[in-house]
Amino acid sequence: MGRIGDGDIHAAFVEFRAKESDKCLSAQCYYCQSVRAKNTSRQRAHLLECPAFLNAMKEHNPDNPILHEAVNGTPTQHTPAKTPKKRDLDTMISGFQGSTSSAPQTFPIPKPSLERDFQMSVQLNPKISVGPGIWGQRNWVSFISGHWNGRWGKGTVVPGGQDSQLIAPDLSTHIDANYLLQTHDHPPAFIAVKMDGWRVGPRDVLEKLEDPSQIDDVDPKTYSFRVYVHMETGDTRYLHLNTGMWIGSGVRRGTEVIYDAYRVS
Repeated sequence: MGRIGDGDIHAAFVEFRAKESDKCLSAQCYYCQSVRAKNTSRQRAHLLECPAFLNAMKEHNPDNPILHEAVNGTPTQHTPAKTPKKRDLDTMISGFQGSTSSAPQTFPIPKPSLERDFQMSVQLNPKISVGPGIWGQRNWVSFISGHWNGRWGKGTVVPGGQDSQLIAPDLSTHIDANYLLQTHDHPPAFIAVKMDGWRVGPRDVLEKLEDPSQIDDVDPKTYSFRVYVHMETGDTRYLHLNTGMWIGSGVRRGTEVIYDAYRVS
């Protein structure tokens, strides 16, 4: 049985394998981006002294047991949950029993699926280093132009979008990008696109992605480039995009970034 607060510890870190040859996983703190070997005790010790985590907990979750331990020296004590009786368990397994029917009701939760919905290719200007900030190294990348096509239309990427990148110590890159799509309709529609995600992988691979002379030699399978995609428009022909959800997979090729976006249905 784990210690009180272990669940909060695991939720505060993202786990990954720095190199394929590594036998052990590494863990990166969501709050300060520091990386250490995956070890619950060491991760706990880190969070007890992580200002970014503790400040976030004070503001959003003051009952957090790790915060309580950092302030008072001991975690909060939670009353153990009551063990459900067999009849209660049967109720949860079989379904809601409040129906007038004598037969148990079941409520299956639909399983989401992914459908390839559109592809976007964007030409990039050289990155500009904003410098090290309180959250890490910040880079600014603006977009020259691009094009896109999908199941619901096609068009161009309007020049002027940007990606505000945050580089972690292990070179993992947080993506925070904004694009403006123009459709080939007459008159055209304009669609704002927001992308948020991570590009992660072994350090030597990520170093090559930062070198324009080596980008084309990097196998996309050696790193992970995944983003959440949100879209917004006021054009009545494309209002269905406002409530859609997408997961994107990206690759770098020279001065170009290419995304395949999969709609969650």
